[in-house]
Amino acid sequence: MASLKQSMHWRQVILNRRMLICVFTGFASGLPLYVLIQLIPAWLQDGGVPLSEIGLFSAVTLPYTLKFLWAPMMDRYVPPLLGRRRGWMFLAQVALLFSMGVLGMFDPARSTATVAAIAFAVVFFSASQDIVLDAYRREILADSELGMGNAIHVNAYRVSGLVPGSLALILSDHLPWSNVFWITASFMAFGIIMSLVVSESDAELPDTKGFLQSTVAPFTEYLKRCGWSRLLLVMAFIVLYKIGDNMATALSTPFYMDIGFSKTQIGIVAKNAALWSAVIGGLLGGLIMFRVGINRALWLFGMVQVISILGFAVLANTGPALWLLAVVISFEYLGVGLGTSAFVAFMMRETSKIFAATQLALFTAVAALPRTLANASTGYIVEAIGWLDFYLLCAAMALPGMLLLLWVAPWSADLPSPSGPQ
Repeated sequence: MASLKQSMHWRQVILNRRMLICVFTGFASGLPLYVLIQLIPAWLQDGGVPLSEIGLFSAVTLPYTLKFLWAPMMDRYVPPLLGRRRGWMFLAQVALLFSMGVLGMFDPARSTATVAAIAFAVVFFSASQDIVLDAYRREILADSELGMGNAIHVNAYRVSGLVPGSLALILSDHLPWSNVFWITASFMAFGIIMSLVVSESDAELPDTKGFLQSTVAPFTEYLKRCGWSRLLLVMAFIVLYKIGDNMATALSTPFYMDIGFSKTQIGIVAKNAALWSAVIGGLLGGLIMFRVGINRALWLFGMVQVISILGFAVLANTGPALWLLAVVISFEYLGVGLGTSAFVAFMMRETSKIFAATQLALFTAVAALPRTLANASTGYIVEAIGWLDFYLLCAAMALPGMLLLLWVAPWSADLPSPSGPQ
């Protein structure tokens, strides 16, 4: 009888409308980012834009890091249609559809500044959409559903990359770029339809007045609920938990080429193994979190991440064995999928539902710092110590984040949900 009840509860957590919503939030959130990092660089290069200028386009992604600055306004103010969360979702998604679509109407070589300005607008609307989608998931998911819901969201996020990173590039060989961008942008319709048909969450509106109070209230709420020591520990954990993993993958393609793999081998083996292993890892992570809780999942998945980094060290020491490349990449991105699911669920659990948009925007912005630091420093480190020692260093860099779990997510029991006003 107990096993039957557990089986029924399992199905209730996985097979419900909220999980389906997470599919659409993930797809809508991932599509604009992959347009920026996969489609636009290919379009610029095809249009004759110098590589030096293409590299500078990474600067337009700044709003992803600074989104916590305007998140309080999206927590506090309600658009004139559809409600607080659905209204902001709808407005951001419509803006994304049109801004992504019009990009292809310009000649990138002759209108580079205009293209950069529109790309910046895409990033701003995308970051704004992420603010409200993260808050909406926090509000509709029960604590027991956070692991599975975010695993589904993250995987749909990754799968959305097949549209700009695969379909759009294939279409570009047969259609003008203007058509390709509009076709790609039209996939935002999935997000728009979701915003129109879902129900508004029942979270309370913050009782704040004026710009200053609306901006400060989300931060003071967390400090009153958790205190400065908890805030500092959580911030340190968010920075350190995945820094070793981020460093290990920052130069993965140059590493494969440097030890002797061809670009064809990398394209066929590494890229496919990475995507689908991460998808499987994300779904598996959601199922495991349902069984053991978020805290224990962070411990288990963190250990998997450390071991997977050591796989790169083995590859660096062994040389270009194709079967080993497939094994190492599959295990690494399995760890990425596992770790990301638990990591996002942890950040969501730390927030209060009333100020979910602002608090999550801050946490996710801090979480992006290791990726920035990795991209800036890894090349210099590899040149100084070589690939083998670099990956051993990356594994060591993952250990401080694991140590912080003793305080932020102890193995003994999952922490309760925020006790602040819900």
